[in-house]
Amino acid sequence: MTASSLQPRESSARTLRRSWGVRAVALSYLAVLLIIPLLVILRDGLQAGLTGLYQQVSRPEAWSALKLTLWTSAVMVLINTVMGTLTAYVLVRYEFPGRSWVNAFVDLPLAIPTLVTGVMLVVLYGPQEALGAWLKNELGWRIIFAPPGIILALLFITFPFTVRAVQPVLLDLDRAQEDAAATLGASSWTIFRRVTLPPLLLPLTSGALLSFARAIGEFGAIVIVAGNIPFYSQTAAVYVLGEVESENRLGASAMSIVMMGIAFSAIALVALIQRYRRQEGA
Repeated sequence: MTASSLQPRESSARTLRRSWGVRAVALSYLAVLLIIPLLVILRDGLQAGLTGLYQQVSRPEAWSALKLTLWTSAVMVLINTVMGTLTAYVLVRYEFPGRSWVNAFVDLPLAIPTLVTGVMLVVLYGPQEALGAWLKNELGWRIIFAPPGIILALLFITFPFTVRAVQPVLLDLDRAQEDAAATLGASSWTIFRRVTLPPLLLPLTSGALLSFARAIGEFGAIVIVAGNIPFYSQTAAVYVLGEVESENRLGASAMSIVMMGIAFSAIALVALIQRYRRQEGA
């Protein structure tokens, strides 16, 4: 066997070893950072079995906190789906002064610490502030230390998800069909509903699910604006903190498992939608 024939084999062997080395590093990092902590919390929350987990989550305080988290997150998703789509449409289809700045501001909630978001909302809507006092005295709306404050915080934090899910699809849409519909006399609303909206449904759903998953575990802003009042403004994430401080690890772990299960289900649906979109595009 000649030296020239050995060189390709040695090169391919080195490439194979290098690829396995890269995989090992990546998978090891993933295991240490994500998988092992998840397995630990699962073991801790299931130490009393599924019955023990159910007993912890079905406690009145825990169940109330979970229900509040779910319905405030659902309300947030409905509002942000509409307003996020509208914002993306305006950014893509209209020219106006400062559009690039507005486009940059959309991502600002991802950069601001969520605790700062909570402080901003308290300064704006707090009962001692001008706007908050007016809303409470004139309209009877209590924003801070109440569910509306939770919804506002979630709206601020998750706003970019829907906008950034819809915006690229709008940019790639061929407007020939819209122009043809306009030529045939269709109104702007009809064109949007029948021509523009259908291709946006899947990315809209992905953005909504990502927003919902993000909202389930939000803590920083919520702990500031909610007031942590059991049976009224205590969310699941804040409840977990209370159980940790009360040294009830089983209760904290059980609620954490339920929250992770809900969030993971939403993310899994997003993955399925994205896979379907890729297959449809192919």
